[in-house]
Amino acid sequence: MDFIHTNYPVENEYPKLVRDRIPEIIKKNEGVEAKTRILDNDAEFLDALLQKMVEESVELKNSVKNGNLEEELADVFEIISAILALQHKTNDEIIAIQNEKRIKRGGFEKRILMLAPAKRPPASG
Repeated sequence: MDFIHTNYPVENEYPKLVRDRIPEIIKKNEGVEAKTRILDNDAEFLDALLQKMVEESVELKNSVKNGNLEEELADVFEIISAILALQHKTNDEIIAIQNEKRIKRGGFEKRILMLAPAKRPPASG
């Protein structure tokens, strides 16, 4: 699978978290070394992962028109896996919470689009 660079503004914001092999790929393809540092601090790493999720969400939103839905879903899964590992959580724990929320609040099966927030009538007094 070839990487499709979409060049959305969020992709060009630095510093940003990149996959482990990206610096060596850049050196091989472009002949230059990218300036990098290792995130040893867990809080900083988590913040970078969450920012990466924003970037990947933008790419995912546009993936159907770009023809790379599966690739972008895989990127989102990779970030989720990294967050789970960092937080010492398992897929099963999160799926249990997902199922509980689905029971209490529903899923998205009915495809409901809320057009405006609910407004309470003025209090009579």
